[in-house]
Amino acid sequence: MKKTLRIGFVPAHRDPFSEDWAIQIRKRVLKALESLVARRNIEIIVPDGHLTPQGLVRDDADATKVVDFFGKRGVEGIIIGAMTFGDEISAVTVAERLQPLPVLLFSTKEGPFTEDGKRRSDAFCGTLSIASGLYRRKIPFSFAGNLFPEGEGFSRQVEDFVRACSAVRGFLGARVGMVGPRPERFETCAVNEYPMIEQFGQRIVQISLSEIFRQASTLRNTSEINELVKEMKSTVDASGVREETLDKAARLEITLEDFARNKNLDALAVQCWTAMQEIYGISSCFTMGRLTEQGLMSACEVDIHGALTMLIQYLVSLQKTPPHFIDWTIQHQSKDNVFLAWHCGNAPPVLRARNSPVCLRCDSTAEEQLGREKTEGTAEFQLKPGVVTLNRLVEYDGCFKLLITTGKIIPSSDKLRGSWSWVEVKDLAGLYRTLVQEGFIHHASLIHGDLTSCLTQFCQFTGIEAVVV
Repeated sequence: MKKTLRIGFVPAHRDPFSEDWAIQIRKRVLKALESLVARRNIEIIVPDGHLTPQGLVRDDADATKVVDFFGKRGVEGIIIGAMTFGDEISAVTVAERLQPLPVLLFSTKEGPFTEDGKRRSDAFCGTLSIASGLYRRKIPFSFAGNLFPEGEGFSRQVEDFVRACSAVRGFLGARVGMVGPRPERFETCAVNEYPMIEQFGQRIVQISLSEIFRQASTLRNTSEINELVKEMKSTVDASGVREETLDKAARLEITLEDFARNKNLDALAVQCWTAMQEIYGISSCFTMGRLTEQGLMSACEVDIHGALTMLIQYLVSLQKTPPHFIDWTIQHQSKDNVFLAWHCGNAPPVLRARNSPVCLRCDSTAEEQLGREKTEGTAEFQLKPGVVTLNRLVEYDGCFKLLITTGKIIPSSDKLRGSWSWVEVKDLAGLYRTLVQEGFIHHASLIHGDLTSCLTQFCQFTGIEAVVV
């Protein structure tokens, strides 16, 4: 369920600069934020005239009141705005006492001079003092700029910050379900739980495949299963698979949803082969794509960090856009800066290109090894075109880093197996070099939209190294 994100606003003011100007700018900032509140599931928490004089923050007493106010309201990010010069101590105190909440700092442009030629605010000068205090205390913060709130730049910077706050809130303390052990030959998906616990308060919750299969096979609510099968048939072309496959896919989906709900999970990492096919008798790709589309991120091959990468992207999108968990795979045979973003058939169906129906088939990779009947259950289609962001979280020696790069999906007339897209980037050779030399693995996550700014801020607030290509 999407929770309201509460952002605290600190309107910083210092005497003897114009209080009237500070009051006016405060109102203008709140007015500018109204459109963001209307479009996104957020709430702006700001002191009013009952809490502090004129709803401004200018001294230690104000800071103490605001810290208590923000704490009681469950604020999850702080915006400090210099309405005038801004009292550095009170503004920094709010951020310091509410750490580790993300902080966005901005200054307001100067208004007209007074009749006798005095400055009304000198806000940027004061902002340097606030920034110095934050920097001295090693409080991570992002600077939105020196601007008026009505400008497009202000709204864009605040929205990026809100998206970063959403990701920080959901990433810290995240719980990832580990469904079965990783494939034996995939050392690349090995994970050290301790840095996750120590740095982010995260938890891996394990369950065996045998238990999942047992629960799925013994489900007794046939009406729920039948309704789910009916829904599947109404949204995809299921003519290429047997009824038994759809029944098993429905049972698997219900069981994984129950596991996630009972254990309060944010994501899953599933052993999708080969025990899935050999014992349960289907490929789980379609099921995982459906779960991802419904907001439960589901990564292949028990890739825990891959599941967290998907979760970061989904949270940064404000839970509006599901990602596609991919392999980097091949470079285009004739285009220098185009590569194939691909997986067996796990993409959320909502991401399909307009002229590419979702067809359920057998796994094109596993079919030869395991046979057609046991590998049915992949959702094959081309993804819709548009700008995309590609990410990958990895950890080495207790240090985390996140790859951040962008490209665009280009339409293709190719008829390929799996769920796929051709992605064009600026410098594929440079991207490949970074992947290899920085230890990023063959899995990544792709999401529509350019989310570079908010992902970079997310890394800053969580202490993750951002590797931007």
